[in-house]
Amino acid sequence: MKETVYNQINPLVRLKETELLTNAHYERLLNANSMEEVKDSLKSTVYGTYLTSDFAERFDFIYSKENGKLYGWLYEMAPEPEVITIYTSRATFHNLKVLTKAELIGKDLDYLFIEDGRYSIETVKSAIRTRVSTELPEELMNAILEVLNYFQEASTLQAIDIIYDRNFLRFQRQLAETLGDKDILAEVVAFIDLTNISIMARGIRQGQQENFLSTVLSSAGSISKARFLAYAEQSLVQFTDFILSTAYAKLLVPIVSSETKELDLVAFEKVKDDYLTSLYDKAKIMAFGPLPLLAFLHAKEVEWKNLRLILVGKRSNFPVEVVRERMRMTNGA
Repeated sequence: MKETVYNQINPLVRLKETELLTNAHYERLLNANSMEEVKDSLKSTVYGTYLTSDFAERFDFIYSKENGKLYGWLYEMAPEPEVITIYTSRATFHNLKVLTKAELIGKDLDYLFIEDGRYSIETVKSAIRTRVSTELPEELMNAILEVLNYFQEASTLQAIDIIYDRNFLRFQRQLAETLGDKDILAEVVAFIDLTNISIMARGIRQGQQENFLSTVLSSAGSISKARFLAYAEQSLVQFTDFILSTAYAKLLVPIVSSETKELDLVAFEKVKDDYLTSLYDKAKIMAFGPLPLLAFLHAKEVEWKNLRLILVGKRSNFPVEVVRERMRMTNGA
């Protein structure tokens, strides 16, 4: 699709960007001495209407509702819904996991449902229960059927997460290729590669066997599954050496321990998120194409992570600097 079809929605996206929390907002939130001061700092933001006495405790629910409205609006406006789906599918696959488990174990897990702006809880439940759907795309139905068929043989709840996670990454790659935008494809491939690196490193740390790692790793990235699996019986030091020979070496060198020579797996997730944010830098000066829209969705996700981290930090009385060092980089910094 021609980039010019985004010339109507991108100005609206720029307006939405002005609603994002700024570095000044974050500083006020970090330095707030109480939850009341936190709420005072948020009064003039999009979160202002949600500042009830239990705001911090209900934040995940509040964010789900706010994002559901945003996603729904974007689906109405976007010329290529696949751009929105690249982000909303994270919520969709989360819902598939939760509601599949609920169906199989006979437990009510509706409270864990996250709004994705597209598929209602009734739609997802019906697809899982009946194995058919006129609303869910073929890729999602295939994932549901794979999980249900596997569960009939193995009855292992962990397999639900594993199968859906693998299908999610493959679905991301398919969406990116359908859009045909090189910048979006680069972000999605990096997301898959870094997810695989995290999975492999944690698998080695946990002593997981090659068969298990082969099941959870995705084949949709730029680094082949075979190259990862060559380190299934190796140490985390040896795997770290391998990762430092890839295109992600410069990114990961700073979080390799000088003492153990291993990747710092705690620091990894922040480094991963900050790197993906940096891939959207060029969107700041782009007037056309889908990247500004996807960059905004990424910025909203980062905002949620940062705000949630601050709220948890305030409730748990964590030192400000501990919270600050774990916060994700924003488009403004």
